[in-house]
Amino acid sequence: MINAISKAFNLAKKESRPALLTYTVAGDNTKKNSLKILKAISKYADICEVGFPHNTPIADGGQIQTSSFRAIKNGVKIKDVFKIVKDFKLSEFSKPVILMGYFNMVLQYGQNKFLNDCKKNKIDGLIIVDLPWPENKKFANRCKKRSISFVQLISPTTSKNRLSSIIKESHNMIYYISMLSTTGGKLKVSPKKIILNYKKIKRINPKKNCVIGFGITEKSISKLKSADGLVVGSAICKEITSSLNNGQNPVTKVSNMVKKLKNKIL
Repeated sequence: MINAISKAFNLAKKESRPALLTYTVAGDNTKKNSLKILKAISKYADICEVGFPHNTPIADGGQIQTSSFRAIKNGVKIKDVFKIVKDFKLSEFSKPVILMGYFNMVLQYGQNKFLNDCKKNKIDGLIIVDLPWPENKKFANRCKKRSISFVQLISPTTSKNRLSSIIKESHNMIYYISMLSTTGGKLKVSPKKIILNYKKIKRINPKKNCVIGFGITEKSISKLKSADGLVVGSAICKEITSSLNNGQNPVTKVSNMVKKLKNKIL
């Protein structure tokens, strides 16, 4: 599936670096600022993950929960998430967008309506945290028919047989969860060990793009730059919280942070 996500990885590879993927919660800290943040960080990010604000997350740690709470408090609904992405896609620095959320939101919205609205608003990919393989087969096929990448998740405890099946059925991006934790936890595994595990995954099918997420910060990102892509989320949400607490502009602060992250992997 050659879509904008594949092109972003190809461009990063040509520049001999990993793709930088950022994660922000739609509507944090306001709908207006959420769009401004996306526009600002897209100058440095290769792919933008955008999270649906959710009040009972499974995988999200404290930083992302705080971002989600602010967005929910602001009354952000699914339609607002689509509007933010639509406006971002019309901007000068538009980048591929992967929506990230939980399956109960999709079910409530209606699966076909949700996917049709994703297509209409130029969503490039989806991560549904609580819809694992093989339960996600039908939904992943529905995504593929609309040229939307369904991103499969794997972890350090995924068995070798299961790994092979997931990678075989994956579209153009696999997300490797670096450690057994919620997002934003302190990196419990050494970067060296993470890369070692990562290389085992890549050997199964070197052509499939595989990104590493969870626990990645300014401090650790350069040690992981042999990966196809690196995801930074909680550190960005933390920066938004910090800037709001200190009366600073979250757009400027986050943009500067993502610029530094990019420079660390060049």
